[in-house]
Amino acid sequence: MKRQDLIPTLLAMFMAFVCLNPAHAQSYPTKPVRLIVPFPAGGATDLFARTLSQKLGEKMGAALVVENRPGAGGTLGSDLAAKALPDGYTLLLSTSSTHSIGPNLNPRMPYDAVRDFTPISQVGNAPSIMLVPNSSPAKTVREWIDYAKKNPGRLNYASSGNGTIVQLTAELFKAQAELFVVHIPYKGTALAIPDLVSGKVDVLFDSLPTGLPHVRDGRLRALGVTSLKATPLAPGVPPIADVLPGYESTTWFGLFGPRGLPPEVVSRVNTAANQVLQDPEVIDKLQRFGIEPVGGTPAQFTAMLAKESAKWKKTITERKITLD
Repeated sequence: MKRQDLIPTLLAMFMAFVCLNPAHAQSYPTKPVRLIVPFPAGGATDLFARTLSQKLGEKMGAALVVENRPGAGGTLGSDLAAKALPDGYTLLLSTSSTHSIGPNLNPRMPYDAVRDFTPISQVGNAPSIMLVPNSSPAKTVREWIDYAKKNPGRLNYASSGNGTIVQLTAELFKAQAELFVVHIPYKGTALAIPDLVSGKVDVLFDSLPTGLPHVRDGRLRALGVTSLKATPLAPGVPPIADVLPGYESTTWFGLFGPRGLPPEVVSRVNTAANQVLQDPEVIDKLQRFGIEPVGGTPAQFTAMLAKESAKWKKTITERKITLD
């Protein structure tokens, strides 16, 4: 074929591809979609994924298959999703720890939390609750801050380990209130509860599902929640932000795709997710897990990610927090 004859042929092939591409996007999905959860089965993120998966699949028109890929604090599964083909058939349900906290704690992360993913939608927020022993002289957040300021270095807080959201929540509280409170790491907040009840520990910022039952049973006192505003998940418990303006520490949950996910696919998944998050059955289940459904646009999710990363980077740097 002569060169002058080849050019029209290539042009026709290109135009055919352009014309077919929207049709391909409109037909998505045509097979099951893999939803990677980078944490073990039975945890909060896994329960969230399984609550969303069936109805999200119904809205999208294809089955969503939850695939647990735990390891390295969520890094392994997140890396797997980052390296998947950007065709919409591999999605990731991930959290603050893999995209806001981990990258600022571990410079050797195998992925770039911003560059290697396509944000689709924030789907949930899980606030924590500030718990103190019944023997504590403080009945409010303000009273606890005043009490701590009068006893610098004599009070302590428990966490589920170095670099966890529990520690960072407490350190952010200390920074904004300008307090000197000693850190005592445990291997999980459940192990810290007996010491909190007995008064060996002075404060713990725990998740709502594990912390609230002890408040309802009268074993502990709740002073505040870590959401910016009051939450129906903890009726009658005021936000800490009422005393420390702007204070907020929640675990967010979000849907991602690999870098380069087509905008049409992003829009399809985002629309379906927003519809599912308005389903009363889904809302009820999530609230039982201590999670508030969120929703929103990819742009809103992207802005939230930037804000959260900057906040935790500042806290980690100024408070000299490490994984050791």
